[in-house]
Amino acid sequence: MKMANGYRVWKYGDDVDTDVIVPARYLTTSVPSELAAHCMEDIDSGFASGVMKGDVIVAGRNFGCGSSREHAPIAIKASGVSCVVAASFARIFYRNAINIGLPILECPEAAAEADSGDMMEIDLEAGTVSNLTKGATRNAAPFPPFMRGIMEAGGLIEYVSAQRKAATVDGKDERA
Repeated sequence: MKMANGYRVWKYGDDVDTDVIVPARYLTTSVPSELAAHCMEDIDSGFASGVMKGDVIVAGRNFGCGSSREHAPIAIKASGVSCVVAASFARIFYRNAINIGLPILECPEAAAEADSGDMMEIDLEAGTVSNLTKGATRNAAPFPPFMRGIMEAGGLIEYVSAQRKAATVDGKDERA
């Protein structure tokens, strides 16, 4: 499953925390489009107005550190970003991203060599990150099928709902 096919990189450094991803002053809402309008504004004032559907965020170590709220990955996903590639993720951000269906990959080599404006292609099934600008392909650990299923479904709630629906035949729960 290719998540990004020749989309632009937005590059950030180490320790990008959740308060930078979506500043706390905007946490009075949980409306995805409103959060997206302020995504990354304290670190990159042009991000929200310049990001295009499919673009990729690339960052260094410990991306998403800070608070445990889901607003940060929701803002990124709602902004149109197809995937976040980082050297490493804060564990709670990692879990929240999967829960809301935001594809992420840990790939230190790809993160180190990417620059803002590079074009990137990502294949979650194969676990590859290709920097088309630099002609380099790096390998990340691919997600197991059930985790890809969560991301493909749009998040954990949607995945569980689809699983329940698939297990129900003629109004009867076949798992019973």
